[in-house]
Amino acid sequence: MAIPGGYLLLYGGRLCNGMVNITLFVSAMKNLKFLILGLLFGIVLIKSEVVSWFRIQEMFRLQAFHMYGIIGSAIVVAMISIMLIKRFNIKTISGEPVIIPQKTFHWGNVYGGLIFGLGWAITGACPGPLFAQIGSGFAVVIITLLSAIAGTWVYGLLRDKLPH
Repeated sequence: MAIPGGYLLLYGGRLCNGMVNITLFVSAMKNLKFLILGLLFGIVLIKSEVVSWFRIQEMFRLQAFHMYGIIGSAIVVAMISIMLIKRFNIKTISGEPVIIPQKTFHWGNVYGGLIFGLGWAITGACPGPLFAQIGSGFAVVIITLLSAIAGTWVYGLLRDKLPH
């Protein structure tokens, strides 16, 4: 049986009626734009060599400017974008105001950043490029992905005990 939101109910492992196929098709079409954007983003990551283990190692060994240039240009684009959003009171696609909350300093962010950077340096990947590396055929990166998922899970368990 098809229910709102594109979810399916299965009875006895069988699809209930013909509505299921239509619901699956509609759900797939709604998510197609995200699949296409994800594929394009992955291609950009691979072509710019951002997912290259060697480029990442060059960055951490201070041997090349490539990654610093990419990260720096992303920061500049983000700064200009936020400035324009605030100055012109730009709304979301659905017409809602964009709210950018003030951030307060927490030492946990410093510790988390150090742990993140250490993992990035050791594995040669941060969460975004992991999928592009796997898609490029580097199957060993699945271990890094599983480790990232495990780390997120452990954080979820310890979150209430950590300083925020």
